[in-house]
Amino acid sequence: MQTAIMSTKETNMKINRRKFIGAAATTVTAFTVVPRHVLGGTRFVAPSEKVNIAVVGTGGQGRTNVRALFNEADARIIAVCDPREQCDYSGFYYGGMAGRKPVKDEVEKHYSQKTPNFRCAEYEDFRVMLEKEKDIDAILCATPDHVHAVVSVRAMRMGKHVYCEKPLTHNVWEARKVAQVAKETGVATQMGNQGHSGEGIRQTCEWIWDGAIGPVRAVYAWSDVGRWAVGKGRPLEKPLVPEGFNWDLWLGPREPRPYHPAYAPHNWRGWWAFGTGGIGDMACHNLDPAFWALDLDAPIAVEATSPGVDSEITCYCTIYRFTFGAKGNRPPVKVTWYDGGLRPPHPDGLDPDQPIGDGANGILFMGDKGIITCGGWGGAPRLLPRSKMEQYQQPPKNLPRSKGHHRDWLDACKGGKPASGNFGYSARLTELILLGNVALRTGMKLLWDAPNMKATNAPEADAFLTEKYRSGWEVD
Repeated sequence: MQTAIMSTKETNMKINRRKFIGAAATTVTAFTVVPRHVLGGTRFVAPSEKVNIAVVGTGGQGRTNVRALFNEADARIIAVCDPREQCDYSGFYYGGMAGRKPVKDEVEKHYSQKTPNFRCAEYEDFRVMLEKEKDIDAILCATPDHVHAVVSVRAMRMGKHVYCEKPLTHNVWEARKVAQVAKETGVATQMGNQGHSGEGIRQTCEWIWDGAIGPVRAVYAWSDVGRWAVGKGRPLEKPLVPEGFNWDLWLGPREPRPYHPAYAPHNWRGWWAFGTGGIGDMACHNLDPAFWALDLDAPIAVEATSPGVDSEITCYCTIYRFTFGAKGNRPPVKVTWYDGGLRPPHPDGLDPDQPIGDGANGILFMGDKGIITCGGWGGAPRLLPRSKMEQYQQPPKNLPRSKGHHRDWLDACKGGKPASGNFGYSARLTELILLGNVALRTGMKLLWDAPNMKATNAPEADAFLTEKYRSGWEVD
């Protein structure tokens, strides 16, 4: 276990939760705010209190989440954790400096505007942080994929609410374990596929349920992502680990290997040990409308093709095909995912000047009576051909609308209804997506027995449904 870098916080924050509060203007009635362990256990956050959040993973996406939480008046970031002290992201789309120290400085600067001398605790090892920082109510996990389940399960077992970036886990078995622990512990959860809380995905569901395009029999979704690493095999060079970077901690559950900048901080998605490729990166966004609207759940068969499959590097320009049986009133449906710049064919009979998706990202629903297309991240739906859109009378808004992706999670932390992207939902979506990578890496069409988590025709798939964990980094 690593020792804490710093764990000091403003003393009066701790006192705040137990101090006497003045009451009404007409009478002076003082009362004590009873500690939450008396009221409702470690998971209890009173509606009047702030949610004390620790951020695990302060790279580009972690920093993005921190800035989003600044907009929530009842969220308070009290600790940050990352094996890397700081890192320059100017060569990546996030830009600027990230890492433990820059994000800690940003947190302290923000909260000091209203709370002078505010201090945010700083750690390398999230396990140490969870043991030492007793005031943590919730964890926001924005690490690379290979640590998601390790962080989420440990935090939930300790009664912490958890928000975890997508994909929720690194393998299929982890997805089931995370869902199981979330159900057992009853904590508030949310996966970071932000489009799930948008208006567009709700409209898409309502239109399809309204019968706008009739029964849906095929879905195509895509993203142009996928190229983070090139070639085959691991790098041979063994450069020095950058100063302030605890490489062994960054590896987490994976077996030791020499540091190389090809892995971190930017390009870990391109390696099977740490990432899940283009489908893991973007399908939790762009396939989400189909998963929700068509109640897809588990497929009966999965296959995938790519120009080349390597044991170390994730694939580029890959096509995944999922087959689903009939369910209720929904007929059988085939779902196809494209990444690396590949696209589905332009639908027959549709004018070429009628775009599908938003170019680089999108989804197509092919119904018996027409087509719905949406942009990426659960973007707004459009009916095709254009004449159908002009004539369509939109149905009532029957689905509850979101107050915001982080907002819904915070409300759930305080006893409100579960966020719509809770782990019960998002673990199933993640399992579907990662099953595509199992098919890709086995090179076979898998016949999937979901209840038993088995490919009935391919015992070799078992090796890719889970993976080995270093001692001290097990998921449970």
